[in-house]
Amino acid sequence: MSFTRMDQGRTDDWMEIGKEVAKRQSNMPLIIKSMLRQLEEQLDGFAINQLQHGLQTATRAVRDEASEEMIVAALCHDIGKVISVDNHPAIGAEIIKPYVSHETYQIVRTHQDFQGKHYYALMGKDPNARSRYENEPWFEMARKFTDEWDQTSFDPDYETLPLEYFEPMIDRVFSKNTIKLSANQ
Repeated sequence: MSFTRMDQGRTDDWMEIGKEVAKRQSNMPLIIKSMLRQLEEQLDGFAINQLQHGLQTATRAVRDEASEEMIVAALCHDIGKVISVDNHPAIGAEIIKPYVSHETYQIVRTHQDFQGKHYYALMGKDPNARSRYENEPWFEMARKFTDEWDQTSFDPDYETLPLEYFEPMIDRVFSKNTIKLSANQ
């Protein structure tokens, strides 16, 4: 590059940067799979690790004939735990945001508040936290996501599909080109 400060960059510099970012971005499916594998190390007191939990959640979505995007979201909904447990829904949602619909993004972003119906009262929190989203068009899908797939997926005996089953779906969802640097922008 011909600059050492952003305010010195030229159009051709930014076009070259865009090409390099697009090359790296093409590896996103591999990055996601790596992050998912990191969840295998996180047991956090549950009967199964966090990768198994994601696989169970996604398996339930498959068996419920959910869309491919929703299946991948079910698999990746806790991917933010690789970085932080406390705000994992926000982190996970931001990771998948460029690749999924607004509704799917919102479901992942809010899934902990929806899941809170099942345990928030035990922690002195509002078990009706989900009610603030009642008027959202994605509310019913978020309810199904958490009540039927997510909160039920901590069973070491549940017959779960392996990560390899989901890899082609990960490849398709996370291969969308989201980088658009051009001279016209």
